[in-house]
Amino acid sequence: MATQTLAERAEVLRPTGVTPLLTTAQLMARYGVSNWTVNQWVINGCPVEPTAFRGRRFDLQKVEKWMAKAALATSA
Repeated sequence: MATQTLAERAEVLRPTGVTPLLTTAQLMARYGVSNWTVNQWVINGCPVEPTAFRGRRFDLQKVEKWMAKAALATSA
């Protein structure tokens, strides 16, 4: 099974109305930050999707909205 990019997974899932969820490692790679930074984001309210197993998943659209809101709050 070949690895798909986030864009490819999003395209496959688009007809179902589901968005792909990112792992902590994928979110770290997306933003070029450390695990510590992602943990701080979660502590500060970054949205995390519930899972049936150990670990966290992130909806990129929700994270982007949260980051934009946080940026507005700090610039005000």
